[in-house]
Amino acid sequence: MKSGYTIAYESIDEASNILLKLTTSDGLTGWGCAAPDLEITHETADNVISNIENLVIPMLSEQDPFQMVRFHEDLKAANPQMRSTLAMVNIALYDLMARKAKLPLYKLLGGYRQKIQTSITIGIEPIVTTLSLAKDYWQQGFRILKLKGGLNLEEDIEKVYKLRELFGNELVLRFDANQGYSVEQAVQFIKKTRNAEIEILEQPTPFGNDEAMREVVENVEVPVMADESIRTLKDAFRLSKHDSTDMINIKIMKVGGITEAKHINSVAKAAGLEVMVGCLDECALGIAAGLHFALSRPNVEYADLDGHLDFIDDPLSGLFTIENGWIHPNDEVGLGNINI
Repeated sequence: MKSGYTIAYESIDEASNILLKLTTSDGLTGWGCAAPDLEITHETADNVISNIENLVIPMLSEQDPFQMVRFHEDLKAANPQMRSTLAMVNIALYDLMARKAKLPLYKLLGGYRQKIQTSITIGIEPIVTTLSLAKDYWQQGFRILKLKGGLNLEEDIEKVYKLRELFGNELVLRFDANQGYSVEQAVQFIKKTRNAEIEILEQPTPFGNDEAMREVVENVEVPVMADESIRTLKDAFRLSKHDSTDMINIKIMKVGGITEAKHINSVAKAAGLEVMVGCLDECALGIAAGLHFALSRPNVEYADLDGHLDFIDDPLSGLFTIENGWIHPNDEVGLGNINI
């Protein structure tokens, strides 16, 4: 990566993505991407490659590619923890189907909108660096900033106000604690930044503790969004049933593909929860999958699709364009024209 970043529970300066190319007997191709993250998807790059060799190839060879739900369920049964592998195969099969239909994937999925505005993320940095990065992103046209924190409450509060002083109310400001706060710290953060008008408080407390999330929801006026706490369809149902979140962040890699994302999104819609489509450290192919899904669903109103921007020499960077923070697909078939 160009610079890497730090969040509450880890620091990252490199990431592995694995590309899968499926070819049919009549010459169609479908492309998928895995972005394994041991903390989130419970895989390494070697695990994904082993899954391809030992599970994916034997399962898909000489089969009808449009039985994607059967493949998805069979792969989940074989190993439900291999979420980015599941996502990679699922994305490739959807891409293949859209190319067969001669449509951009977002149109095949529903085609609700043609663009969406994304936030840009700043990791945990010194205040001077944070402000410098924010100025650079502002000059590039981004108007929504996601600020990472969760390690130092007072410094997090100071950064928020420094950013407000610098940009006024023209900047939309979201805050992601990445599980770093206690309930008391999360409530204190929102109280002390009330005048700074934080739009969203993301995953303030550790995943696995629904009660802590619910306490935050009950005690702050800012919408609280679950991210690390949403890894499966059951998670979405449980958190929404017990009023433990106001919003859900769906990441294709985290939940295991577009098929799972559609199910989780339906639960969120039924519960009246707003949805963001986010990402891990993904090349542009993974981001494109998230983009096409986001564009297809009316209740996906937020996007955080910037994971590719820190990669050096991404070979798939032409699949969409970003103009003043708005992401537009290129309206080519499938996920776009891929030549590698």
